[in-house]
Amino acid sequence: MKKRQPGIPGNKYLWSLAFVFLSLSPGFAQEKENIGTETVDVVRPYKANISDAFKVREVPALDDSTLLKKKEINYSIFSVPVASTFVPAKGKVSGIEKKKRDMLYNTYVSLGLGNYSTALLDFYTSREITKDQSFDIGLNHHSAQGQLDETELDTKFFDTKLEAAYRNAGRFYRWGVSGSFRHQIYNWYGLPEQAGFGQAVIDGIDERQTYYTAAVGGNLEAIDESVFTGGEFTLRRFWDAHDSGENRALLNPSFQFPVGEELITTHVFADYVGGEFKRGYFTDEKWKYSNLLLGVNPNLVIDGEDFSISLGASVFYGMDIENDDNDFYIYPQVKASYRLVEEFVTLYGGVVGGLDQNSYYDLVQENFFVSPTLGITPTDRQYDAYVGMKGKLSSSIGYNIKGSYRAENNKPLFRANQVNVAGNENQGYVYGNSFGVIYDDVTTYSAFGEIHADIDRNLTLGVNAEISGYDTDNEQEAWNLPIVQGSFFGDYQIGEHWFAGANIFFVGRRKDLYVPESLMTAEPQIVELDSYFDVNARLGYRFNDQLSVFAKANNIANNQYTRWMNYQVQGFQILGGVTYKFDM
Repeated sequence: MKKRQPGIPGNKYLWSLAFVFLSLSPGFAQEKENIGTETVDVVRPYKANISDAFKVREVPALDDSTLLKKKEINYSIFSVPVASTFVPAKGKVSGIEKKKRDMLYNTYVSLGLGNYSTALLDFYTSREITKDQSFDIGLNHHSAQGQLDETELDTKFFDTKLEAAYRNAGRFYRWGVSGSFRHQIYNWYGLPEQAGFGQAVIDGIDERQTYYTAAVGGNLEAIDESVFTGGEFTLRRFWDAHDSGENRALLNPSFQFPVGEELITTHVFADYVGGEFKRGYFTDEKWKYSNLLLGVNPNLVIDGEDFSISLGASVFYGMDIENDDNDFYIYPQVKASYRLVEEFVTLYGGVVGGLDQNSYYDLVQENFFVSPTLGITPTDRQYDAYVGMKGKLSSSIGYNIKGSYRAENNKPLFRANQVNVAGNENQGYVYGNSFGVIYDDVTTYSAFGEIHADIDRNLTLGVNAEISGYDTDNEQEAWNLPIVQGSFFGDYQIGEHWFAGANIFFVGRRKDLYVPESLMTAEPQIVELDSYFDVNARLGYRFNDQLSVFAKANNIANNQYTRWMNYQVQGFQILGGVTYKFDM
């Protein structure tokens, strides 16, 4: 039984009569009447809505016994010349003034020199092999050969890194491989005044430490939607001048699975780190470590018009291969956001956790003055709960405020090593001038805020600050963690040629511990490190698209603060240089 459409008569005779009339009308209408000129007055513009369009749900069946044949109609145009007295007025098109487009070059080199015998080199080139393939090479160097005042030991440093990468954008996948080599030299020059070393002892210290890093990596990304979405891998070898060595291997593929109208994204982790130190800080025995982390992180993302919810969890299996100690870990991965006021107020929050791999390489990059005698173990980040609000104060000013509460087991804390000279005189890090890593269970609560402003296309400003508190289980203090820290930055394009910028960093008070060689004659002493400002500025002039010069001033306040206990930094620094772009 067929349904009647509402508003249409159901009488079959009326239907037949109307169909015959409509079938005959097109032929005689075009033969006997000429098309006239009509005037249409538009009262208001028509704004189409989606509901105005009728969507055909199915193809109707034609049950007519006779189909009408189209009648052929021939049109002809009779052209009559018409004299026109209309003369268009000449005018100038009004439009947006276009900014001159910068020329793009595949190579640039930047070279700078400054006081403290500072040298800076930055080189990069990108060669297009084909439309879908490219090969990039980068070289970076930063060194200072000058000596700090009132420092007995060598304060020079040296950091050079060479990188190369190949990229391929195929039909189904984008992929690339890369390799790098890095050479770093630093010195354990921070002798404690409390130790009172004589000149003969100081002259016999070999304070140099050299680090080497070699790494290869790759990435793969699916272009079309598929179960496998991509992945990354990294292989890294890190070693130093004191016969320490470390291997790191990471594999991180990602997948997605449709569940109804939603998608479940899944990240898989395999992270291995293993190495050895030639000796311990107080013993001559080798110190070995080997940790393997296996994990999976499924997430279900639900997006609404004004909200987004991500529900997931991380499951890890941690293996301490050296000590034959294995454990399972489960962490929450829950995030949510709600747009309260369009663009201006978005509320967000979450509870996340994870098993974080620590490595000798990562600890060195955070503190170059650690001793090659560290204990390496993962950090159990049980949970990190946070709530916040972000958005815009105006069309050009954005903000973000956040409060968090984090609980971590085996969190690494840098603390100065005890003086341990007797019998170890040939080791340059045993004079209280190096740092070890102490693991403790730490609870951190913090409040963070930032404002970012794009005043116009030429001026960008930003400021952020964070206040933190710490609770430790075993240690007296959360060593070397600041309570207050913040920064300010600004970039300004002054006309077509000049450009300038500034950065200001503030780090609050921190605490460390001085431990003498003999606890029979002196007690350990907590040392409070003063807070400091570090003010930096830069100015440059661009002659053309290829050539520019620049000047940088660092630590303008000439504040020789201590970043780590007994380690003063360079005072006022000035550096000038030139940058040149070209095609190779």
